[in-house]
Amino acid sequence: MTVMKRFFLFSIIIFFSLSSFAYGKDKNIPAKGTWVTCFSDKKVLYSKESAFELIKFCRKKGLNEVYLQFYRNGKAYYDTKLGDRSKYEAMLKASGADAIDYLLKEAKRCDIKVFAWVNVLCVGKNKNADIIKKFGDFILTRDQHSRVSMRTEDINESDKYYLRDEQLFLEPGDPRVSEYMASVIDEIITRYPDLSGAHLDYVRYPYPVPFLPRSSFNKYGLTYGYGEENVKRFKKKTGLDPLSMPDNNENSLIWDDWKRSQVTSLVDKLAKNIKNKYPGMIVSCAVLPSPDTAFSTSFQDWPGWLENGTVDYVVLMNYTKNNQLAKEITASALAQRGKGKVYIGIGNFLMKKDPQILSEQERIIKSMDPDGIAYFSYDFL
Repeated sequence: MTVMKRFFLFSIIIFFSLSSFAYGKDKNIPAKGTWVTCFSDKKVLYSKESAFELIKFCRKKGLNEVYLQFYRNGKAYYDTKLGDRSKYEAMLKASGADAIDYLLKEAKRCDIKVFAWVNVLCVGKNKNADIIKKFGDFILTRDQHSRVSMRTEDINESDKYYLRDEQLFLEPGDPRVSEYMASVIDEIITRYPDLSGAHLDYVRYPYPVPFLPRSSFNKYGLTYGYGEENVKRFKKKTGLDPLSMPDNNENSLIWDDWKRSQVTSLVDKLAKNIKNKYPGMIVSCAVLPSPDTAFSTSFQDWPGWLENGTVDYVVLMNYTKNNQLAKEITASALAQRGKGKVYIGIGNFLMKKDPQILSEQERIIKSMDPDGIAYFSYDFL
């Protein structure tokens, strides 16, 4: 063999070796997904063509996971028999068939995972949500002044200083909530078995701005968890009344731990119900990005959920245009992996006019090796 032939053969071997190496790295790129809202301007739920465009777009952009919103503001955007079907009937009328069935079929063919995105504790401004009609508004969580979380309700002097939420929240410490939401998720997965799992959102207490670091500061601000059933159960368990007990650190710790355990128990019950009935299904949660803020103010102990294997992964709602902050929160979150995984949610909706900031944020986050990346939302990709 001549020197030239040997050089040529050696070059080919090197080329394919490097190509294989690059392909191997490609295979290790984290999962990439996007949230698709039920109110999307692209009307994904309302026509086969729009459903097909979503899957086509995901293939083109290398997205292999979709969080498709099935349940929002206490309303069903799927083939339900549990309650109000008006949203689903509107979908059927627009598409002539269930576009979700078509979307799932196309996604499966293209090896794209679709998850049922469910807003668990938030019912928006919907005072007529089926769960409220069934159990009454006592199913809602309340602050220490017995007010619901929506800022337009029961306005008092404190509203000059604290900004309440724009939405109503259910009380996670009321067992009827977990039972009802388990039945909703069960109905979704039974009806659409080609789903890859469930994506739980709003599994937390609401919190006002500015927020309190713990309940011992209650006289200076607002906190939630004072739903009727939750208070009754806490009194029975501890002998303490959270509405009248002294605001000292010891009582604060007991009460805050109780509220945190109610959120965790809710997630645990929903996750176990899914996994026991549907082996192989994946459970993830959208979470507040800062672990300490989530733990102290919304009582969402997602690092604990990962450590104990309660959920398969969490998706941080790391929505910011400040890339240094995005980097610091990502670093903090990735240290909390436990037995699960941490995906970083990017708020691309904030950067629709600043693509260079988005590009730099993507580069920073990818360099930190998260388990996945998700974009909020499809409309702004």
